[in-house]
Amino acid sequence: MAATAVFGVLLLAGCTPVPSTVAGPTTGPARSPSPSPPPPVVQQPLQPPPVAQPLPALPSATGFDGAVAVTCGGRPGADRVVALLKSKGVLSGGGTVSVQVGPLCAGTWQYTVLAVSGREPLQVVTEGAPESLRLVAAGTDVCSAVRTQAPAGILSVAHCG
Repeated sequence: MAATAVFGVLLLAGCTPVPSTVAGPTTGPARSPSPSPPPPVVQQPLQPPPVAQPLPALPSATGFDGAVAVTCGGRPGADRVVALLKSKGVLSGGGTVSVQVGPLCAGTWQYTVLAVSGREPLQVVTEGAPESLRLVAAGTDVCSAVRTQAPAGILSVAHCG
């Protein structure tokens, strides 16, 4: 019986691997049996939507606000003011003309300053719809012609205060 017991122990001993001191090839770090938690969610602070810049005021049927002169937004354009001055004989066909200020609008009035070669800056005040401008005054001092009629915005930019 003792031989059978020894034989049984040897048989069972063959089933258990013998610890080895020689390291075999590794395939990387051992993975833990439980899955790792997902990375934390970081929420970005909410940003307000971009604010659109205000567009130039558009005229109503009665024109722009008369209290303050604002850019006319191309209605009328400076080319229309120059064409009006040429048609009235204020400007000749020759010479260089460039816009220094405007056109600026207040009510149904417009104010423009032109640089004309060989002359002082030319202030121009017009009135009416862009398609049918009426020349009110043109020169180096327009105040006497507009002081009693023009809206406050035009008087201010023309320095007729």
